Amino acid sequence: MRFLIAMMKHETNTFSPVPTPLARFGNGPGPLYGDAAIRAYRGTGTGLGAYLDLAAREEAEIVLPIAAGSPPSGPVEDAAYTEITERICTAAASGHFDGILLDLHGAMVTQSLEDGEGELLKRLRQIVPETPIAVSLDMHANLYDDIITNATVVTGYRTYPHVDTYETARLAGEILLRTIRGEVSPVMAWGNVPMLPHVMRQGTDDHPNRELQHRCATMADEGALAASLFTGFPHADIKNAGLSAVIVTDGDRELAERLRDELLDRAWVEREAFVYKIEPLQASVARAKALPAPEAGGGPIVLLDHYDNCASGGTMDTTAVLAEILRQGLEDVAAFAIYDPDAVQQAITAGIGAVVTLSIGGKIAMPAIPAESPSLTISGTVKTISNGRYRNRGPMARGVQMDMGPAVVLDTGAVEIVLISRHVEPSDLNCFLALGIDPMQKRYLMLKSRIHWRAGLGKLARAVVDCAGVGVCTSDYGQLDFKKVRRPIYPLDLANR
Repeated sequence: MRFLIAMMKHETNTFSPVPTPLARFGNGPGPLYGDAAIRAYRGTGTGLGAYLDLAAREEAEIVLPIAAGSPPSGPVEDAAYTEITERICTAAASGHFDGILLDLHGAMVTQSLEDGEGELLKRLRQIVPETPIAVSLDMHANLYDDIITNATVVTGYRTYPHVDTYETARLAGEILLRTIRGEVSPVMAWGNVPMLPHVMRQGTDDHPNRELQHRCATMADEGALAASLFTGFPHADIKNAGLSAVIVTDGDRELAERLRDELLDRAWVEREAFVYKIEPLQASVARAKALPAPEAGGGPIVLLDHYDNCASGGTMDTTAVLAEILRQGLEDVAAFAIYDPDAVQQAITAGIGAVVTLSIGGKIAMPAIPAESPSLTISGTVKTISNGRYRNRGPMARGVQMDMGPAVVLDTGAVEIVLISRHVEPSDLNCFLALGIDPMQKRYLMLKSRIHWRAGLGKLARAVVDCAGVGVCTSDYGQLDFKKVRRPIYPLDLANR
């Protein structure tokens, strides 16, 4: 057998000011190509890793033209999208393939397109009208018809934090292999409901997504080859943003439609439970300060700066939560992280042990929201200088090489502040250990994250305090000017389906 395998992943926050050129698609100067991509992802707990393992098991020849994955940010530049898709489409036209396996996200918006993945799949179908295509998608996909119409099978993550990326792609690949062998004839039914679940209410440790994803898993007992509920990515001002579902069956469209409708109906009934309730920042930090000190080994209190998560398109340079922590006098804090390449270079120039005064953060304008985050002037000792590279221990993205760029730890005496040069969310223990910080020895951790931190750090936390700071990942939809999303939609509008 001969397979075409590729990755194109970007979750687009249309309110984000962070640009998305081609260079952002990788842990270096851009995407990985050919053998370099195979070496980077083989043996990892990723969707691409699953496809490579399946191909090896089948002793199949593979062509992997490009692996392009970017942290979430603003709309993808058209030039970047053209480069990535041309690589994939040119490879598809280069010869016969028994199957195509794509590791996509499902929420890519470009400067010109609302549905980047659907356009890619439509172009592939024009090149290879009969070749089976398997697609694995993120739970935060915003689905359009072109994605489903032009794929043979679509599967989606069932966990958030996303610790089943490997399993999701493996399922898509296994169904594709059964299709190639003539064992099944997949049909898909999909649909959506007019609701924008808050990301902070989408965790699969929580009600209602926990129960919805469990129901997806049990649908296999009723004949579904795959069942996926996509909570969607609400920070995309596009028509189809929001919750959707896809059911794959072996030729039974009626069953697929019935199970799809059940999932969508269940989600709609729970729509109010997907709404996040916001606490004022000052009250949140005060509440964290009032919590009793832990006993030895008791674990840190996590202060979640969830309005500024780079894994949802945040600038990662807002300072509101850090400033409030300092104002209220919390001590024994580690903060990950403030994105500020200039401040990093100033600290590196000063050297380890130097006492410096730096203006950190607050340097990226956010015109899409009615809030500002000024720079923060901080004095402290340069404790650590690092190249910023570490490998995820998992369970999320196990084995993947991460790169936060040149990084430093600035110690104010009360707070150890991590400053980084590339956007990386704190979702893995090694992001701290690589910088010489042991989270278990801290009373508080300030994390610029929403849900993914739970994957590698959740078990350490003694308590969690959500902190509504400033950022384009705001959980206050009233701060976002939605112009393109379909209306009415819950909770922006008090509408019934």
